[in-house]
Amino acid sequence: MTWLLYGATGYTGRLIARRAVALGMRPVLAGRSAAKVVPLAAELGLEHRVFGLDDAAAVRRGLAGVESVAHCAGPFVRTALPMARACVETGTGYLDITGEIDVFESLHAMGTRAAAAGVTLLPGAGFDVVPTDCVAALLAARLPDATQLDLAFLTGGGASPGTVRTVVESAAEGGRLRSGGEIRTVPFGSRQVRAAFPSGARTVVSVPWGDVSTAYHSTGIPDVTTYTAVPSPALAATRVLRFGPLRGVLGGAAGRLVRGPGERALNGTGCEVWGRARDAAGNTVSATLTGPNPYRLTVDSVLRIVPRMPELPDGFQTPSRALGADFASTLDGVAVTVATLH
Repeated sequence: MTWLLYGATGYTGRLIARRAVALGMRPVLAGRSAAKVVPLAAELGLEHRVFGLDDAAAVRRGLAGVESVAHCAGPFVRTALPMARACVETGTGYLDITGEIDVFESLHAMGTRAAAAGVTLLPGAGFDVVPTDCVAALLAARLPDATQLDLAFLTGGGASPGTVRTVVESAAEGGRLRSGGEIRTVPFGSRQVRAAFPSGARTVVSVPWGDVSTAYHSTGIPDVTTYTAVPSPALAATRVLRFGPLRGVLGGAAGRLVRGPGERALNGTGCEVWGRARDAAGNTVSATLTGPNPYRLTVDSVLRIVPRMPELPDGFQTPSRALGADFASTLDGVAVTVATLH
């Protein structure tokens, strides 16, 4: 299968490209900067294409002869729709590694059009949101009448430049959760819960994670809140980041100063997920997941999904809907435990 890796020269894109070659895969590398794409393609012995996303015709030309795209160029709130529209117009399967709520919702709105064109739209195919989405689906299967879902995660090893830029730029939106089936804006960190992670219980605060969108589409559970551990200084900084000019300066600085986890961090850190579902009668069920560094998990997940794209259902899909609730447990180093009903 011919597939294209867009954003190949970003932190995560490079990890995916190098691992793909090690596995004998031959993606077409693409991005908007010839100065970055050409040397990487030459190093790896791969075909390359250079095009930006601001010219719809150029994007369509860039997808010529390609069956699927792994889109890894963020912030996805600016890049996902131009690529997804071109994929629908050219009959090209689309996956990305976004964790941005508004991106999921926008692509969900394109679902009917994509299905009519015979195209799969699968956002969130990496750490955002494969582990949490699969945990949500497992909980919903165990407690089908659940009305409330809490999902929390911990990560180690540090963030990539793209992740930091996305966090900085999204700070103005505040917190998000889903209540009564509707996404609502709330203060960042306005809720707290004690999450029983495998490494020990932690107090976590509510954050606007992608599952506010995807968990609802995967499970139908109307109330969804997502959490992580946030140090108090970082929580206070989110208020400052709502100031537009400062947010722009910090977002730009992230690309210059942040380099992403090195090899030692990639190999020596991991991730954890905790989830709990509750029904109207007060019954609860919980689950936990442990896995490798989030970027390692993302690379593994993307490269397992790409070959399966032609067989996946058309239209908008979440990872658990397209691949099954057990998909996360097939990834390297991932272990999932679902507790008994209480």
